[in-house]
Amino acid sequence: MFLFRRYKILSSLLIAISFLPGLEASVKETGDSQASRPNIIILLADDLGWGDLACYGNENIRTPALDKLSAEGILFTDAYSSAPMCSPSRAGLLTGRNPGRAGIYDWIAPDSSHYLKKDEVTISRLLNEDGYQTAICGKWHLNGTMGVSEQSQPDDHGFDYSFATQFSSNHLAPTGFYRNGEKLYRQNNGYSCDIVTNDAINWLENSWDGESPFFQFVSFHEVHEPIASPPDLLVEYSDAGKKMVYYANVANLDRAIGNYLSAIEEMGLKENTIVIFTSDNGPAPWSKGYFERSYGETGGLKGRKRYLWEGGIRVPCLIRWPATIPAGQINDVPVSNVDFLPTLAGICGIDIPVDLHIDGSDISSLLTGKEFDRELPLNWHFYGPFDGPNSVLRSGDWIITASWNGGMYSRGRFTRSWISEIKSAELTDFKLYNIREEISQETDLKNEYPEVYKRLKQELILIHHDVREDSPFL
Repeated sequence: MFLFRRYKILSSLLIAISFLPGLEASVKETGDSQASRPNIIILLADDLGWGDLACYGNENIRTPALDKLSAEGILFTDAYSSAPMCSPSRAGLLTGRNPGRAGIYDWIAPDSSHYLKKDEVTISRLLNEDGYQTAICGKWHLNGTMGVSEQSQPDDHGFDYSFATQFSSNHLAPTGFYRNGEKLYRQNNGYSCDIVTNDAINWLENSWDGESPFFQFVSFHEVHEPIASPPDLLVEYSDAGKKMVYYANVANLDRAIGNYLSAIEEMGLKENTIVIFTSDNGPAPWSKGYFERSYGETGGLKGRKRYLWEGGIRVPCLIRWPATIPAGQINDVPVSNVDFLPTLAGICGIDIPVDLHIDGSDISSLLTGKEFDRELPLNWHFYGPFDGPNSVLRSGDWIITASWNGGMYSRGRFTRSWISEIKSAELTDFKLYNIREEISQETDLKNEYPEVYKRLKQELILIHHDVREDSPFL
């Protein structure tokens, strides 16, 4: 089984450690000075599967940079995205809220009229208003059109600097980049992950003032189709047959991240910089006729991107902060990208508006190996899965799923006319799984555990109603 092989491989990364003082004490000791607060980097892959990295047990793809990042910090085995699709997942990551509350129900197509509303509170805005210099480099995908005042742009959400695309047409010589709202007409040479990391490094070297703490959101286009990979890595993975281009693409992403993290270390920024690496959702389904290069691994989890099974939402997540987080940790407590905002705000001593409905939790205690109790169970609601449930809740090792009585995916672009179905949907066809005992989600246990089923069913119904009522008509 992939899961047991993965734990065997991960165990070799563990090192002897002496636990540092608790995170809360560490933050208090640093005081309020700008220089003492940590820098923050979020590295976001696109469509990378839970089983695609060597540190998660993949035996075919070599990912030394991310393996090193894992060994120097904490690897979460049960980490999640907030949605099984790119745009809503990014909305959840930046806002700490279920994407439906922010009105991001599905991926935002190019030239769509949908966008993340300007009044949404984001990580970048909170940090920027508290003295952080902020930058996004890479994929934005939270509007339909870049560079127009009618839709929110990265600077509307607290980014001082942006080098970003709405989407991307290719990994090799990608087009569609805007720098601070101005379209770049010159074609970029090279591969997207290298272009993005080089720009991120350039911002640090030439635009960051060197004194204020910084937040960088480095958002990659890899490994989303259409995939293009360098010749040297294609040769290295030539024995992988039809999977060669995909394996080389993961390896190229890892190499670019390694170059970026080396630059961080060379600048003397490693110790007091929080680095978070994760993916926006699970691996894309392989589709005949659509480039036919997506071979991401779920590690035995059911489903893929656009499914609310585990394979669509469980993702890799690595966090490193050498000044505070003990190295070599492996943690199986469920976490999500909606936890990033409350966690980072808590670490930095930033107050979250009291009237803001946050779905995530401050998980900072987990980073130093302490106990953590989540107040609101992790939950997901997605109107258009390819198959399976529309709403999911995880509580401990239990997962309960449910379908909606309307609103299944019609394989077209999302339109406002569908929101009425979303806001009127009721839950049906409930199923109960123990994800620790069976990661494939094949056995419905509601009849064997009626009390657990009854409790979680009621909880999911209440949360679904709350999210549904909070979701805007746009």
